[in-house]
Amino acid sequence: QPKFDALSGRAIGAEALLRWEHPQHGLLLPDKFIELAEKTGVIIAIGDWVLNEACRQMQVWFAQGYRDWRIAVNLSALQFCHAGLVTSVANALQRHQLPANSLTLEITETTAMSDADASMRVLQALSKMGVDLSIDDFGTGYSSLMYLKRLPANELKIDRGFVRDLEHDSDDAAIVSAIVALGQALGLRIVAEGVETDMQQDFLTRLGCNSLQGFLLGQPLPADTFMSAIVARERL
Repeated sequence: QPKFDALSGRAIGAEALLRWEHPQHGLLLPDKFIELAEKTGVIIAIGDWVLNEACRQMQVWFAQGYRDWRIAVNLSALQFCHAGLVTSVANALQRHQLPANSLTLEITETTAMSDADASMRVLQALSKMGVDLSIDDFGTGYSSLMYLKRLPANELKIDRGFVRDLEHDSDDAAIVSAIVALGQALGLRIVAEGVETDMQQDFLTRLGCNSLQGFLLGQPLPADTFMSAIVARERL
């Protein structure tokens, strides 16, 4: 799914989203298979595959001249806790000759805070490598602001649950405003996901979000049709 600069509207990269083309049930979304993959441990192998595919695709775009783009990859809780994560990331970047800052790894707030000291060590190792780090679904977990200010993150991502009801719920608008203010105070980029209406886009842009993603701006697409959609949008 493409991500766009909030002010200029230009594409600045993408988030890699996983789908399973099932022989009997068709295209399945992650909520249909990720839990099972985590229970069986297959999520580690799946996660490595996604990481490598994302880096491979980003290298293609990088070679085409999109050198300021980033590709974002979600890490599951099991993957984040796996001892081989840092090595897997380093190997994927090296294999595809991709600059580390072209890759953004997204971890949920709950995962980052479940064992904050262990998380800190992993995140610091990834940050030292030059990888971009994003705290996903921010505001839905149980943050320790003391730890948050120490985490070597580059970005906060506002959960779609807050964005969805912006037009009808003043509490959600207040929460989003507070998250943006907090992120700006900590020097973090702010990304809002789930943007589906013009009002949401305008509100989030005026508030100071750096980038936006959602069905209003661009739907998830296979890589082979992704660029044609971006080019068509730029022409408009």
